[in-house]
Amino acid sequence: MNRLSPMLSHALARVTGAALGPYQSAVVRIGFAGTWLLFLLREFPHRRELYGPSGPWGWNLAKQLTADNHAFTALLWSDGPLWFECCYALAILAAAALALGWRTRTASLLFMVGVLSLQNRSVFVGDGGDNVLHLMSLYLVFTRCGQVWSLDARRAARAAAAHARGERMPADRVGPVLWTVSALALGTASLTGRLFDHGWLVPVLLWTAWAALGLWWAAARRAAWREPRMLLDVVANVLHNCGLVVIVAEACLIYATAGWYKVQGSRWQDGTAVYYPLHLDYFSPWPALADLMSSSGTIMMIVAYGTVMMQVAFPFTLFNRRVKNVLLVLMMTEHAVIAVVLGLPFFSLAMIAADAVFLPTSFLRRLGGLVARVRDRLVGRAGGAVPAPRAPEESPAGHVGFTA
Repeated sequence: MNRLSPMLSHALARVTGAALGPYQSAVVRIGFAGTWLLFLLREFPHRRELYGPSGPWGWNLAKQLTADNHAFTALLWSDGPLWFECCYALAILAAAALALGWRTRTASLLFMVGVLSLQNRSVFVGDGGDNVLHLMSLYLVFTRCGQVWSLDARRAARAAAAHARGERMPADRVGPVLWTVSALALGTASLTGRLFDHGWLVPVLLWTAWAALGLWWAAARRAAWREPRMLLDVVANVLHNCGLVVIVAEACLIYATAGWYKVQGSRWQDGTAVYYPLHLDYFSPWPALADLMSSSGTIMMIVAYGTVMMQVAFPFTLFNRRVKNVLLVLMMTEHAVIAVVLGLPFFSLAMIAADAVFLPTSFLRRLGGLVARVRDRLVGRAGGAVPAPRAPEESPAGHVGFTA
């Protein structure tokens, strides 16, 4: 018992003292927000047929379905075309803001609202990756995914540098404005009865996040509130770490269930399962490439058996870092091949973004440094001057996690 106490104390200190996996949570944030943004932009000309008033899944049908499953969607608050266009534009802006890490906490909430509103409006639109995106949009709300590689982190680093020089930064005006606008929007939706039309989970989450943001802002502005700030920071760290664990568990569950279901299928058992989708018109953007791959029965069998073995084994490889990294590369490569051969780019991007939570921190730091050097070189050439020194990538968690 005496030996366990220091271990438990150390584990508790790690869980409460810092938001773990800052680079992993950042790359997951960028991956899913970027995937959703690219999808919305690609389908912009067809948005009304997919999610709007011109679609085959009409407003009344969607209303009846959400009345049964209690799914949240703001698109059913009105059947007017103007409301749909506003919601679609808000979803695009929220995805862009989250990918850039601008006001990450508010952006993650708006991102969740945009994903749920569009996907629950037309439940038959999607290719499998939409289910992953649906879940991850909820989990990202609980993470401090703007600690690195974000505009929030850059702003916090500049504030910390100014404080070290004894300078005083101007008061933040954007955060309180966003908080006030959010209060007006939530209040109006609640008073009109639309917010709680189909369930209480998402509305309660939105109101709780709004209250937490206000409390954090009030504590940050008062020097005498040091203990409440520390408590809020501990709560935010615990929520982040729990959310990151859920993201990891969700990715493992996806692969484990997919692998074990494939084991039970006769086509996967005889090694012919991959052959059939390659010859469906819907999944054959490159017929010549599909014919070339399916011309060898041995290749088809290896791909089928290899897919099943990788998916079943992946959760167990987390106990061995080297094996996990090798299998991670193979799975990401497989998703890239699926994106090209089967014409499922957004499904593959969503799965690669989910896989990214397992990437080693050292690799992500090197990748971030490479991207930063390329960016600085391009900016320097475009501006004709040497770029300014970059702010440190990792900033204090307390300045970023609950940024409005």
